[in-house]
Amino acid sequence: MKYDIIVIGSGPGGYVTAIRASQLGFKVAVVEKSELGGVCLNWGCIPTKALLKSAQVYEYLKHVDSYGLKAKEIDKDFPAIIKRSRGVAEGMSKGVQFLMKKNKIDIIEGFGKIKPGKKVDVTDDKGAVTEYSADHVIIATGARSRELPFLPIDGKKVIGYRQAMVLPEQPKKMIIVGSGAIGVEFAYFYNSIGTEVTIVEFLPNVVPLEDEEISKQFERSLKKSGIKVMTNSSVTKVDTSGKGIVATVSTKKGEQSLEADIVLSAVGIKSNIENLGLEEVGIVTDKDKILVNDYYQTNLPGYYAIGDVVPGPALAHVASAEGITCVEKIAGLNPEPIDYGNIPGCTYASPEIASVGLTENQAKEKGFDIKVGKFPFSASGKASAAGNKEGFVKVIFDAKYGEWLGCHMIGAGVTDMIAEAVLGRKLETTGHEVLKAIHPHPTMSEAVMEAVADAYDEVIHL
Repeated sequence: MKYDIIVIGSGPGGYVTAIRASQLGFKVAVVEKSELGGVCLNWGCIPTKALLKSAQVYEYLKHVDSYGLKAKEIDKDFPAIIKRSRGVAEGMSKGVQFLMKKNKIDIIEGFGKIKPGKKVDVTDDKGAVTEYSADHVIIATGARSRELPFLPIDGKKVIGYRQAMVLPEQPKKMIIVGSGAIGVEFAYFYNSIGTEVTIVEFLPNVVPLEDEEISKQFERSLKKSGIKVMTNSSVTKVDTSGKGIVATVSTKKGEQSLEADIVLSAVGIKSNIENLGLEEVGIVTDKDKILVNDYYQTNLPGYYAIGDVVPGPALAHVASAEGITCVEKIAGLNPEPIDYGNIPGCTYASPEIASVGLTENQAKEKGFDIKVGKFPFSASGKASAAGNKEGFVKVIFDAKYGEWLGCHMIGAGVTDMIAEAVLGRKLETTGHEVLKAIHPHPTMSEAVMEAVADAYDEVIHL
């Protein structure tokens, strides 16, 4: 069977790539060994947000009295929460099936392996191998939980994010190793429904990629909610021989033993590049990543790679953008290369975190003379009315030219607000232009304008 383009993997990189390729007139097939939609739709972005929404609603119900309301017998149903999350994921996967059919994209079920001559062998679940060929082969096989040597995942007492979404019963105590987005989102979910949670982070700050002020505010929020936070610490050993687990944690003050029912390993991801035929074909890799150019062409003509298997942020929206750029280049549209300095990052815990561009420390290290502004949600009328006064917006500008260097937010709903900064930076807007763009009142988004006003010593409501 011959195609113009074969995409291996149907995550937010793969299926978006396939659809855009079909729109451009290519005959397209997608190879998928598991569920359509990949990890994001089935085991990541979407079902976790369903879990977090259940946690948020439960927290609202527990505090209805603060809104002048009354309710009795508020409780959670852990299996029902998990069932709802799986239902949401299933619905999204069916949506991808519809999009594949709508765009006349062939779905080839099985494990894809590339071969010389732009061929792909697909092994189905019965072991039968079928060969396909294409003018262009795009690898979009994503990533999985990374395992530490001293913390092997057994799926029962030491788990990864997949198992964390479908536990048969709620654990009483949980240790989470790693405080990136995955770790803190699950910390929020389980803590909110009553699990005793401890986060162990190797680096000095939680959510270590964020601006330092954001990290410190978030750590205070975690502790306020009852989550124990151990920074500058690492799990060195886990004993699973008993009913639960006993973790040995190395800290600056020495070793500590922690008991829990389950350990969640959230220490990052590993690219799915094994057994794809990369070595046999001669595609160059480095440090677990496939090396590509600005348009995702590998070192061999006709072979491409996008998403978590290439260098860059391992984010769903990045994979989608890379796939679109890749096929538009193949089609001769001459797309603009992606600006990796303007990629938004979001963490969906409570409070939420959203950021784009340089942190304050990064801006100083690059030698910029900067203007920094902050506006707390405690001074926001909308935040006060909603009962969500925690957090702030922080903006960073180049003092000489007014360039918007970075924007960092922590608070309720900020993941829906960060796009303003992304678009503003894309359009090369200045601080003065943001300040003079009228923002609606009362909204949380006013905090962006007020933070800019603070940077330029024009703030009104602070």
